[in-house]
Amino acid sequence: MLLKELSSLTSPLSELQLSQLQLALNDLSPTQTAWVSGYLAGISQASGGQVQAQGAVSQPAQRVTILFGSQTGNAKGVAEELYEQAQAQGIAARLVNMADYKAKELKTESHLLIVASTNGEGEAPDDAVTFHEFLASKKAPKVPELKYSVCALGDSSYEFYCQTGLEFDERLAALGAEAVVARADCDVDYDDAVATWSELALIAVKATLKEATTPIAALATNHVANTYSKKKPFKTELLVNQKITGRFSDKDIRHVEIALEDSGINYQAGDALGIWFKNDPILVDAILDQLELDGTQTVTVANETESLRDALINRFELTQSYPSFIQAYAEISGSKKLAKLLDDKTALRHYCYGRQILDVIDEKKAKLTAEQLISGLRKLTPRLYSIASSPNEAEGEVHLTVAVVDYQQSGEQRIGGASGFLQRLEEGAEVEVFVEHNDNFRLPSNDDTPVIMIGPGTGIAPFRAFVQERDVREAAGNNWLFFGNQHFTDDFLYQTEWQDYLKSGLLTKMDVAFSRDQAEKIYVQDRLRENAAELYAWLEQGAHIYVCGDGDRMAKDVNEALIEIVAEHGKLARSEAEEYVAELRRNKRYQRDVY
Repeated sequence: MLLKELSSLTSPLSELQLSQLQLALNDLSPTQTAWVSGYLAGISQASGGQVQAQGAVSQPAQRVTILFGSQTGNAKGVAEELYEQAQAQGIAARLVNMADYKAKELKTESHLLIVASTNGEGEAPDDAVTFHEFLASKKAPKVPELKYSVCALGDSSYEFYCQTGLEFDERLAALGAEAVVARADCDVDYDDAVATWSELALIAVKATLKEATTPIAALATNHVANTYSKKKPFKTELLVNQKITGRFSDKDIRHVEIALEDSGINYQAGDALGIWFKNDPILVDAILDQLELDGTQTVTVANETESLRDALINRFELTQSYPSFIQAYAEISGSKKLAKLLDDKTALRHYCYGRQILDVIDEKKAKLTAEQLISGLRKLTPRLYSIASSPNEAEGEVHLTVAVVDYQQSGEQRIGGASGFLQRLEEGAEVEVFVEHNDNFRLPSNDDTPVIMIGPGTGIAPFRAFVQERDVREAAGNNWLFFGNQHFTDDFLYQTEWQDYLKSGLLTKMDVAFSRDQAEKIYVQDRLRENAAELYAWLEQGAHIYVCGDGDRMAKDVNEALIEIVAEHGKLARSEAEEYVAELRRNKRYQRDVY
């Protein structure tokens, strides 16, 4: 029901109040509207629940809490969609980020639906860390009356696939809760699996929850702004596609600018941009040739009929290999090598790394139909890139820093999916994008707070946005940047910009580590240790520290360096230093955007 239609009903609100409410709700996200809904419900309950909207169904005694822990925004998006579905079905629900969830509420819950991603090698996402630790502790209460289900998001190419969701599920069961629907472990192409779980979970909840609706919450859901998203990307123009590494560099790193003017898309420093890409036609033709398939034959995908070649270009993941395809192709081809890999998860994970679908097919030639091929392939998913601009500096645009993935596999060149797509695009070409908000990577709200930024390689991207934003806001807090790459001459990304910021005083300090310019390799973590005393002093003064880039090695090495620095200069035992760093993360003073 639309707010403007309320005036025709027996509403206690005046026309002016309705208009004001309409304006207030239009700009809210699903998470914000859920909070407002819960806030208003709380006010109603505090007043004894005696005042209700005329003609509305009475407040329910029970509700379902939809709790999410998200790192890049996928789990948040799934939870928001689930919340909207619940409201549409008349199920009383509230939507809560785990970072905002009060642990003491757990024992009062009757129904709980959890959507959780897994970060890195089996870690809980940043906004879920505190709740995850609480649930695993002895403080967690027994909850025999709780009915729950878990949707776990992950990537099957990682060893600890869906680990966080698994741990939530097992711990809740151990505390006596009843799983009304089995946990769903969802891979990167999670849409179908999530849809099935959501449907079953809401059916189960509705069957055991006292039926009622919350009119204001439903109204708020109807008035979520119709913005662009992963499922509804914005088609726009590529404005700039410029290589910013030198001609002797081993890397092709590009500065990309994309138009957002008149789109209504809003973003903040720290957010990511999703890029929907198309596979290289040359790669597609190589796959078709190897399998002796006719690219002009038609196939049906998602109820749409198109040529096999077009489907492979536009719809399927070809630049990564993954267990589901390896299993399907092993069965069809009879490859003993591939079949053996399936029995060893570690070996399978190592095999998948750096190999593309064509490399799997090359293991053993097989005869298969077009339908067999596409049924084994994973749906193409967009890639996320840290935004390298402040919206207040680059008005009507969004900037990216993109490293083209380019390597050799079995003597053949392999190019990344999205990065190769961007490399091929001419300026003026069309590109489909959406913003993925990242509330776990935000500048401090207090502009006087010192900031330490650690971003080697393309990890520099969000810090370009951060410094631009601090400049526009005339932030008084000090800014310290650590940057690393291979060579000073060819790989110093945005060098003149940093020099200008240093001259103006906006950038208080910058330390660089060029690993290949001397016999002994030097990395950003080495620069941290060299500046240990000063860095610790900044932390003691309340500095926020940010890390962006490689999550497999760099982020772990930086974390280890921080623990060592805190232990040495804080005169703490190792365990105490670990707790100091953990507390920084819990207080959002230590934030990471790693991949």
